[in-house]
Amino acid sequence: MARKEIQTYIWDAKAECMSQDELRKVQSTRLVACVKRMYERVPYYRKKMDEAGIVPEDIKGIDDLPKLPFTDKYDFRDNYPFGTLAVPREDIVRFHASSGTTGRMKVVGYTRADIALWTDCLCRSMARSGVGKGDLVHIAYGYGLFTGGLGPHYACDTLGATAIPVSGGNTPRQIQILREWQPNVILCTPSYMLHLADKMAEMGVGPEELNLKCGIFGAEPWTVEMRNQIEEKVGLRAFDIYGLSEILGPGVGCACAHSDLIHLEADHFIPEVVDPETGKPLPEGELGELVFSSVTKEGTPLLRYNTHDLTRLYYGKCECGRTTPRMEKVTGRADDMLIIRGVNVFPTQIEAVMLTYSQVEPHYIIVIDRVDNLDRMTVKVEMSNAFFSDSVKDIENIERKLAGDIASITGVHARIVLCEPRSLPRSEGKIKRVYDERFK
Repeated sequence: MARKEIQTYIWDAKAECMSQDELRKVQSTRLVACVKRMYERVPYYRKKMDEAGIVPEDIKGIDDLPKLPFTDKYDFRDNYPFGTLAVPREDIVRFHASSGTTGRMKVVGYTRADIALWTDCLCRSMARSGVGKGDLVHIAYGYGLFTGGLGPHYACDTLGATAIPVSGGNTPRQIQILREWQPNVILCTPSYMLHLADKMAEMGVGPEELNLKCGIFGAEPWTVEMRNQIEEKVGLRAFDIYGLSEILGPGVGCACAHSDLIHLEADHFIPEVVDPETGKPLPEGELGELVFSSVTKEGTPLLRYNTHDLTRLYYGKCECGRTTPRMEKVTGRADDMLIIRGVNVFPTQIEAVMLTYSQVEPHYIIVIDRVDNLDRMTVKVEMSNAFFSDSVKDIENIERKLAGDIASITGVHARIVLCEPRSLPRSEGKIKRVYDERFK
């Protein structure tokens, strides 16, 4: 099926289309200033640099970036709540915090300039997705400590679009607004968009009753196959937006209409991909952990923050005209990687296989447990309504085929359990896919 064509544009041509040499100069200037600022104002990072034998004068530009020590989520927890700030607490106009984690939250402070930066980055992302003056934007990301809702809301103000701050939850009301108010843009997690699509189908609401031209989806890993499902079920053009609260929130990068790769706002967030084992920077096109240095953030700047998201980086001019570095869709997270009988397995690998089968829906969970001291992986996936009425023999045949295809991709044999339609848990936020019961 051909993808929906929509009109997109470049929000900031100077920043998004500068040459690689120009970008490196901008990055170098901002990196040097950020290192000096953090060394002077952020005790935990000064300690890291001292322990590594590094002083600010050692960092003269972008080529010196690998000399700096990494930061990660544990620095937030060890310095909770405000020990990561680089400005007085009184200069912070807003706090956000990570959602869905255990223990202490990762608290991030924003100055007034940081909010302006965030807004500008989201304007770039949303323009890349075709959002502009006069558009009616349904924001179904949560408002609150989670960064998903407020960032796009402010970008709408600047773009001249109209925001509908629906926030998360209350699926019937979401569908009512989509039908009656006729927004032409929606933002939410991809799994929630599929949930909305299924609920609308149950209610007899077809895509022709909606007015959606595009959807901007993020906050969780998702595959091209899931994107295709969303586009087919809802009749829109789906774009992948990337971000994390520690760095900024949504708007660190977003795909364009010409590629599945995600353009990164590298003038503000210097990207690297490093080897998960050695921490050494990897060349273009190699899979590794994504690392960012947020060199223009005032409230909570971070140097070499390891996201543990697994991806590849690419450079060079895109067909859309932008020259910014681009990253692949996130494969998974190194720290969420499943190790089953010594084999590394990512949930997205399993999802990609399942979504090639018309007999199943993209609603699944993965359960890892142990039987006779050996790891066992069970994949529970919902059948489509059409296939649910077929014979037991047909169901068993699909289970065997799925198990074989998953084994050929992952190297691990999975027990497949086909479930009734709408029998597995749904989520209105980030979906929980994996239940590891080996250590209970």
